Amino acid sequence: MKISIVKIGGNVIDDPQKLDEFLYLFARLEGKKILVHGGGVMASKFGERLGIQPNMVDGRRITDAETLDVVTMVYGGLINKKIVAKLQALEQNALGVTGADGNLIRSAKRPVKDIDYGFVGDVKEVDTELLDTLLEKDIIPVVSAITHDKKGNLLNTNADTIASEIATSMAVKNTVRLYFCFNKAGVLIDENNDDSVVTKINEDIYDELKKDKVIHSGMIPKLDNAFSALDKGVSNVWLGKAENLVLAAKGKKSGTNIEKHRYDLY
Repeated sequence: MKISIVKIGGNVIDDPQKLDEFLYLFARLEGKKILVHGGGVMASKFGERLGIQPNMVDGRRITDAETLDVVTMVYGGLINKKIVAKLQALEQNALGVTGADGNLIRSAKRPVKDIDYGFVGDVKEVDTELLDTLLEKDIIPVVSAITHDKKGNLLNTNADTIASEIATSMAVKNTVRLYFCFNKAGVLIDENNDDSVVTKINEDIYDELKKDKVIHSGMIPKLDNAFSALDKGVSNVWLGKAENLVLAAKGKKSGTNIEKHRYDLY
């Protein structure tokens, strides 16, 4: 079975028009598909309304008990159900889930080392049974960035990581393509210039760009997950603007393709 796994970022989710445009394109994506979403921008705004200031380190959210309540309500409730309802309007039968539903994603609370991330989960296992069942019935799973530890606790978990872990688990028996859609044209040499996109990147180039501080903050976990997915059997990984999703799926030049082999940057 060929499966497309698409992760959509919070900057697109936070803009109603951009979200509608993306979901229209996602609906046009052929074949079996899974949508993974975060929603950090909206979670931060709702938290601030409640007097809870976001605390980010290297692109990852420090999650205390109050913040966990906020992200659970925003990711697993408001955003997830809005996306499902919009997909239904596009004749796309969808079902919204967290990692706790159907024991989909089990995580462990991240151990404290240099930083205490709080109630943040590191994925330990993806049980693909629920996803297999839904896809066989032509139902699109819409997965929010909340997992569980099977001890009764929910954990905030990076949505890029969830997309990557689902992709690698599904790749054991399927041909899987992974798409990271967000508000940038791809990996950029100049983050303020969409024309500076790096069309292909491998680990050597990635290391150089990190060293030069061209790649930093939230882009680091995104690319770490992309390379991890390729290492574990995912066929293709792409990163770029949400509006270029269909072009990327058809092999048209757009965004950044993540690859393992060596080649020249220019």
